[in-house]
Amino acid sequence: MNHEQYLGLRRFPALDGLRAVAAAMVVFFHFGGPSWERLYGWIGVHIFFVLSGFLITTLALREESRNGRLSIKNFWKRRIARILPAYYVVLAVVAGVALARGEYAGGLGEVMLRYLTLNGEFVGPDAPQSQLWTIGIEQKFYLVWPVLGFAAVLTAARRAAAGIVLLAALLGLAATMPVLVSYIPITLGCLVAVLLHDPRGFRAVSWLTRPLGATIVALVFVAGHLALPIGSRVLGPGGPVIIAYAVLVAVLVVSLVGRGPVGWVLARRPLTFVGDRSYSLYLVQALAGLVVAATIPALGVHRTVTAVVVLAVALLMADLMYRWVEQPAIALGRRWVAAPQRRTEESRPAVAAPIAA
Repeated sequence: MNHEQYLGLRRFPALDGLRAVAAAMVVFFHFGGPSWERLYGWIGVHIFFVLSGFLITTLALREESRNGRLSIKNFWKRRIARILPAYYVVLAVVAGVALARGEYAGGLGEVMLRYLTLNGEFVGPDAPQSQLWTIGIEQKFYLVWPVLGFAAVLTAARRAAAGIVLLAALLGLAATMPVLVSYIPITLGCLVAVLLHDPRGFRAVSWLTRPLGATIVALVFVAGHLALPIGSRVLGPGGPVIIAYAVLVAVLVVSLVGRGPVGWVLARRPLTFVGDRSYSLYLVQALAGLVVAATIPALGVHRTVTAVVVLAVALLMADLMYRWVEQPAIALGRRWVAAPQRRTEESRPAVAAPIAA
């Protein structure tokens, strides 16, 4: 693959498949018990962070190339339409279930304000729906990144420098403010997008996109993932495990934009189907766990089977969310973005056609 072919790609199916794998890792970590400890689903969410930084920055760079600039207002509109409707629908359903079970006041009610204001990262890991912390991290990052990376930055070198400065600041502060560690994978994903969008940057790493290079990267990634120490969930100052893992994911993302056997597997329809629904699947996993526990209480003693059933129920819920909430909200967001432009065009005076000679 050359740079022109890369810029011509409308989708990255292998990355959809990688999202599916990450979502399954998280579900099995939460519900599968000790047998699935080596999946490390607790760190799998950082795959989402790297992918998000890469994909969203790539879209922004391509808009800038087409139009001469990125509309930051439209960028924020698209993020609102993409993230918030599904988030608040799931939160409303979860709140309704908690009220019906008489569990709202003693659990979810105590942290609801933080969830409503997208501050779930400040909720403890044992709180109800604690997986929502990642949404707060992402939304805050995307308030800052387009301003830092696109408002006054005109060249690839300056944009990369801005990303590196942000990354260095996060690394420096992470030891004393651990919540900042999770912004590092998103920033790395943004830097990968900047690197690949530039012809010189793409040429420097293009060997990773070839089948042999991509296969080697995948093997190194799997080996690195399995080599994580069991106790590494206790991250310590600065989260070195997360940072090292995010670097592995960033290299893996580069390798998967090309053609290779690993990318071919990840691009198969069953995985991309799950990947397309991975956001909703991530949101509803705890709700699916409640449904399974309430309908098949004896299943809880079989942890692996429980995880499989929860994943299936969560995928069904996610498919409904994808069709009825996510897709309509994205379409509404497109109309929201296009409406001011249409009004501007309609307000312009008509130009008379030239008289034929």
